[in-house]
Amino acid sequence: MADQDQVELKMQAAKLRHEHADYDIAIQAMIETGKDAISVQRMKKKKLFIKDRLNKLENQIIPDIIA
Repeated sequence: MADQDQVELKMQAAKLRHEHADYDIAIQAMIETGKDAISVQRMKKKKLFIKDRLNKLENQIIPDIIA
């Protein structure tokens, strides 16, 4: 994989990590303010989707090495 591709993947991963953290903060605020459970659950699903995308990106950056 070219260096430029690696840099782009790392930038995308950093963006997703930041977005994941933002969702975590938003979910916590929703829970503290007593938002309805369905809205909280939707946010958690979105957060999980972001985490899955982040895992896929990280796997592309650091491929499995069979020793």
